Amino acid sequence: MPDSMPDYLRAVLTSRVYEVAIESPLTVASRLSRRIGHHVLLKREDLQPVFSFKLRGAYNKMASLTPAERAAGVLAVSAGNHAQGVALAARELGCRATIVMPSTTPSIKVDAVAAYGAEIILEGDGYDAAAAVGKRIAVERGLTFVHPYDDPAVIAGQGTVAMELLRQHAGRLDAVFIPVGGGGLAAGMAAYIKALRPEIKVIGVEPIDAACLDAALKAGEPVTLDQVGLFVDGVAVKRIGDHTFKVLKQHIDEMVLVNTDEICAAIKDVFDDTRVVLEPAGALALAGLKRYAEQLTHPGATLCAVASGANVNFDRLRHIAERAEIGEALEAVFGVAIPEQPGSFLGFCRALGPRSVTEFNYRYTPDASAQIYVGIALRRGAAERAEIAAQLSGAGYAVSDYTDNELAKLHVRHMVGGRAAINGRERVYRFEFPGAPRRAAALPRTDGHALEHHAVSLPQPRRRLWAGVRRHRGRRRQ
Repeated sequence: MPDSMPDYLRAVLTSRVYEVAIESPLTVASRLSRRIGHHVLLKREDLQPVFSFKLRGAYNKMASLTPAERAAGVLAVSAGNHAQGVALAARELGCRATIVMPSTTPSIKVDAVAAYGAEIILEGDGYDAAAAVGKRIAVERGLTFVHPYDDPAVIAGQGTVAMELLRQHAGRLDAVFIPVGGGGLAAGMAAYIKALRPEIKVIGVEPIDAACLDAALKAGEPVTLDQVGLFVDGVAVKRIGDHTFKVLKQHIDEMVLVNTDEICAAIKDVFDDTRVVLEPAGALALAGLKRYAEQLTHPGATLCAVASGANVNFDRLRHIAERAEIGEALEAVFGVAIPEQPGSFLGFCRALGPRSVTEFNYRYTPDASAQIYVGIALRRGAAERAEIAAQLSGAGYAVSDYTDNELAKLHVRHMVGGRAAINGRERVYRFEFPGAPRRAAALPRTDGHALEHHAVSLPQPRRRLWAGVRRHRGRRRQ
């Protein structure tokens, strides 16, 4: 770990970022502010030329290199935003950039980096494997390695976000929420804010399944997580940086951990206010702000979240939209055992009462009971969710609440119906309501079993339940 801490206030003030970066606007999330009763500000780093704050630190680091180092070239390891920042900075500085990306990197990100003229090397099935290759290549070619976060020059460049924020909003500011991956943005911003406005709370936000800073703060030193979730890929870091941890352990006031549903709901909140779709890491800070605001006893706080990036893959949008419903407490999901006999579904609907079903998965079994997976629209949040579970249990059903079960939401709900072996064959059921196209198609054989798809009509008007394939939402908040 580094022995001494740089003068980050001076380093931030003298950072070279505006040759490529813009001063991002500070905007009011008016719709969200009205809903939660607090004044919510968004620092719009998603509007940078590479749609992320990462350009700031990359350029500041590379601008600090000697002419000989720039002539030799730079190398970075990244699957996303840092790669684009380094590639653009290299183009502007007239130096050669090599970017090592995992072989699993989506083509949209590879193409974006290539458009800036960088050499791309696809190696490894994840960041750690790619990093090992990248560091070896950097040594072999004599290239300067540009770290994505754990470098004082990178930290100082990211800290210019806080410099702008305090200049743009000189009035009351109760707390600033910053996403944390390796900690470069949080360290730079925290050091600057605490040097000038120590009364402002600096709050780091991490996903529950990638909370490396929270673990380090509890342990008193950086620790390596066994694994991290990949949904919020922009902050999927197993170990906080040494430089960044030294800053953050002194200046961070609090940590907030959030789940995938809360992050997806925050993406929707930003879209509702700005018509911009953030990436999961870009909405992470706002998800933390919303959770923190729920604990405040008085309305009217002024809270700011950094919208850190908008490099989201288009094919993730359906998943985000589905999970946002749960994150907003507008939907609950349950596993229920019903008798395997005619009329059971009708009986279940009667027990459920006048509620909107958002999804229905059915797994046939030759046993006396069958398992269904059902999504139900909520009007009154968690309280109604508990009422539904109690109502079904009171009617004699065995009920499991899967609303907070990540495994169920990732795997069960994205099945194409339910599957069960029947006399050497499997049947896959997808439920349709009147008015939906009737479809029946043979599916590929799996493990020697032939799969069949049966379209089953259900007598519930105006609802189309295509489990795991297409979903028609119930009543939405206006």
